[in-house]
Amino acid sequence: MNNNKKEKIMQGVFLVTACVSILAVALICFFLFVNGFPAMKEIGLKNFQLGKVWKPGNKKFGIFPMILGSIYVTAGALVIGVPIGILMAVFMARFCPKKLHKIIKPAVDLLAGIPSIVYGFFGLIVLVPFVRNHFTGDGNSIFTASILLGIMILPTIISVSESAIRAVPDSYYEGSLALGATHERSVFLAVVPAAKSGILAAVILGVGRAIGETMAVMMIAGNQPRVPNSIFQGVRTLTTNIVIEMGYATDLHREALIATGVVLVVFILLINLTFSVIKRRSSKA
Repeated sequence: MNNNKKEKIMQGVFLVTACVSILAVALICFFLFVNGFPAMKEIGLKNFQLGKVWKPGNKKFGIFPMILGSIYVTAGALVIGVPIGILMAVFMARFCPKKLHKIIKPAVDLLAGIPSIVYGFFGLIVLVPFVRNHFTGDGNSIFTASILLGIMILPTIISVSESAIRAVPDSYYEGSLALGATHERSVFLAVVPAAKSGILAAVILGVGRAIGETMAVMMIAGNQPRVPNSIFQGVRTLTTNIVIEMGYATDLHREALIATGVVLVVFILLINLTFSVIKRRSSKA
């Protein structure tokens, strides 16, 4: 078999795998929208998305508190995880000695492989009592969940950002040094800006991980379907709402939970589109 035939075969294999991936996403979206829209229509789109009361027994299905809970917890995780993750990636890529890097890199990879339920136990045993003893509230809160999710998204942000920084050609760094800049200024003002596309991709992946996390958040966020007035109050996110009640939900209740999944998917798509627009504008600038 000559090289041309091999290339055509491999192109066919890649095309099939790509089509399978697209088909899987399309089927998931089709299932969600077909089963979720009837519930939205029966409940009312405004009452469903902006309603502040979630009481399935009373036929009240307002998911606005869960939408806010997801936004607050994800935003808190990004505030904690993004700066630490990017700075850690810069350190590992440009400042870390090779011997130390051989220790830190496996540790970061190990952090990515820890199951979310283990993170949840850590938050329940360590973070919740710490927040309860040093702040207000009972510890099951937005603040606690944000800290835990900030830790959980670190491996993704660190790994992807480090790869992006290492992919920047050495000529950027060497040219900056030749112009008289210090090592630190060369890294932060020449190398890191050149890697902003990959770093933004790392942030997007971190957002997806934070929004989609369920078990760990369910264990420490308080699971209270209400509009919070403080970061030290408990909340319920969209994902935990589905997990907690899907096991016994029937009829309209079950359809409302599937519709919650539709809102979650749309929410993630909007965030990805927003980051894509930001990425395009920054690349043009």
